[in-house]
Amino acid sequence: MIGKLILIAVGSAFINNVVLSQFLGICPFLGVSKKINTAAGMGSAVVFVITLASFVAGVIYKYLLVPFDITYLKTIVFILVIAALVQFVEMFLKKKMKGLYQALGVYLPLITTNCAVLGVALTNVTKDYTILEGVVNGFATSVGFLISIVIMAGLREKMEYNNVPKAFRGMPIVLLTACLMAIAFFGFSGLK
Repeated sequence: MIGKLILIAVGSAFINNVVLSQFLGICPFLGVSKKINTAAGMGSAVVFVITLASFVAGVIYKYLLVPFDITYLKTIVFILVIAALVQFVEMFLKKKMKGLYQALGVYLPLITTNCAVLGVALTNVTKDYTILEGVVNGFATSVGFLISIVIMAGLREKMEYNNVPKAFRGMPIVLLTACLMAIAFFGFSGLK
């Protein structure tokens, strides 16, 4: 059991990285990765939301949707669960961490529409994970997102001091960097 959970965790965080392998959650990845502090804050919020959404969605799916044979509503139900959790995170940050709340700006509500969050909930159902396996998958996937966005932010901060050719300044160099990161993470596929 522990071995399977470790395989799920490593696979979700590194091998099938949600941003660099599955290309989900690209909007906040590119938009919030300008500074390490904001990237870490966004990544932490995503860790909380995806982990909790994996648990709540798993419980609702197993104990409500399956017994009543209404699994066709899973996408709508998962979206509602995610929206409610994001509202909770937004209210918490607004009250307790105003600086981070202002730094995240419009990207915090974007977690609601972040396809990575919904993608994890649907993956848990598709792969027929138990609730515990789903939570481990959600946590590991979101940690993979956190790692990716913080690395990208660190690289972007360093790029500000480099002499980048004019044609590559701005988003072109960021996309090129994301491509190189994806290639680097592809090296983890040998761990399977």
